[in-house]
Amino acid sequence: MSKVLVTGATGFIGKRLIFQLLKEGHEVYGLCRIRGMKISNIDHPNLHVLFGDLKDPDNLDPFPKDIDAAYYLIHSMAENVKDLLLTEESAANNFTDVIAKTNCKQIIYLGGIIDDTSNLSPHLASRYNVEKVLKKGPCPVTILRSSIIIGAGSASFEIIRDTVEKLPFMITPRWVKTLCQPIAISDVLYYLSRALLHKDMEGITVDIAGPEVLSFKEVLLGYAKFRNLKRLVIDVPCLTPKLSSYWLALFSSVRFSLCYYLVESMRHNSICENDLIQKLIPHKCMTLQQAIERAFIKISQNEVTSTWMDSWVTTGVSPDINKFVQVPEEGCLRDIKEIKLGLPKEEVLLRIWSIGGENGWHGLNWAWKIRGLIDKCLGGAGINIGRRHPTEIEVGDSIDFWRVVKADKENANLILYAEMLIPGEAWLEFKIENNTLHQTATFRPKGLLGRCYWYAMLPFHLFIFKKMAVSLARKLHIN
Repeated sequence: MSKVLVTGATGFIGKRLIFQLLKEGHEVYGLCRIRGMKISNIDHPNLHVLFGDLKDPDNLDPFPKDIDAAYYLIHSMAENVKDLLLTEESAANNFTDVIAKTNCKQIIYLGGIIDDTSNLSPHLASRYNVEKVLKKGPCPVTILRSSIIIGAGSASFEIIRDTVEKLPFMITPRWVKTLCQPIAISDVLYYLSRALLHKDMEGITVDIAGPEVLSFKEVLLGYAKFRNLKRLVIDVPCLTPKLSSYWLALFSSVRFSLCYYLVESMRHNSICENDLIQKLIPHKCMTLQQAIERAFIKISQNEVTSTWMDSWVTTGVSPDINKFVQVPEEGCLRDIKEIKLGLPKEEVLLRIWSIGGENGWHGLNWAWKIRGLIDKCLGGAGINIGRRHPTEIEVGDSIDFWRVVKADKENANLILYAEMLIPGEAWLEFKIENNTLHQTATFRPKGLLGRCYWYAMLPFHLFIFKKMAVSLARKLHIN
C-alpha cells in the first residue's frame, strides 16, 4: 500500500481516480480547493481530505511528509482568468515548492497531446508550460498526454452530447476536420493508476489515446450513429473560435470559458506520436462506440461519479463553503413562504432533494428556463447544467445554476447558493419544521443596482416562489 496525494480531488478525473486508488488498496490524500467540500459521502478509512488552493499556498493544509507519489490534476479552464498560462504556472510552482518538503518519489501529470509546440492554443500552451514547471521540481515526473476523453460528465462528452441531441444540423469551424483519438475515461484511469511508482514510467512523457483516429466531425457523427439520430455537420471557414464557443455555450451545459479553451485547442491534432505506452503498460482501449455505450450505461444507472461542473468557480469570494452555510441576516432582502404540509414529510423531503435538473422546479419551469437562458447569454452557468444524480445530493454539488452548501437530510435542511450572474449574492433555503415547509429566498444586494434587480424581479417571485413551495408541500408536480 502506497500513500498517494491527489490534487483536484473533486474534479471530473480526480474524484474517479481516488475511488480507483482506494479500490486498489492505497492510502489517499485528496486536496480540495474549496474548504468544507466532500469528496464522497462514504467514509473510507484510507481516504483523508486536505484543503487549500494552490494559488494561495499560505492557506494550504500541510501535505504529509511521507507520501510516496502525487497526482497533479489542476487546471483553471472553467474560470475567467486574465492569463491562463501565468495562473497555471503559479499554481504548479507552488505545488513543487510544497512537494519539495515531502519524501515524494514521483509526480504524475495528465495533460493534452501536443502535435506542435510552436503555435499552441492558450489551453495547450498552459498545459505544456505546466509540464516544464513540474520537471524542475524535486522528483521524477511522469507525463501522460491524453486525447479527447469520453465519459459521462466530461466537458468534451457533454458538449458532444448536448449539441448532437439538440441540433438537427450543426454549423462548425473548419477545425472540425482536425484529427483526434478519443479515449474512454476508464482507460485514462487505468493508465493513471498503473503508472503509479512504475519504475519504467519515471521521468518520461507518453501519449495515451483510443484505437481510432477520427476527425472531430466523425466523432459528432459517431455519437449520432450510436443514438440513431440523423445529423448534418456543416463546416465553414468564417466561424471564429469565439463565435463557435458562444454557439456551444448556448446549446450545451458547459461554461463559455471552458468551451472557448476546448474549441481553440481543436485546431491541433491530438493523435499518438508513438506507442511507447503499449510497451510499458499494455492495454486494449475502447473504441468510440464502446466508450459512448459505457457512458450511457452509467447515466441510465445513475452512477455518474463526477462531472466537469463539480468544480466551483469562486473568483472573488472566499474558497470556504462553510462561510455560505450561515445565510446572512443584515442588509438582505427576503421572500419567505411557509406552507403546512399536505403530504407525508418523507415525500416532501424527497421532492426537495430531487429539485432541479430534469425534475424541474415544481411549477413555472418555463420561467426558470428563461432566467437560465438569460444567464447563459450573459456568460453565466445557465439552467441547463442539470445535476449529477436525480435524487442524491452532496455538499458541493451543482444543481442548475445553484451550488449546494448544506444538505442535511436528517434535519430536513437544504441550502443552495446562486452561481448565476447577479448584482449581489443569493441563497435558496428549504427547511421542514413542525409539519411546515419553510422556503426562504435571500438576496444580499450589491449597491443600488442590486436593489433595483430585486424589486424588478418581485412580480416573478410572487408567482414562482409561491407555486414552488405549494407544489413541494402539497400538490403533485406540475410544470
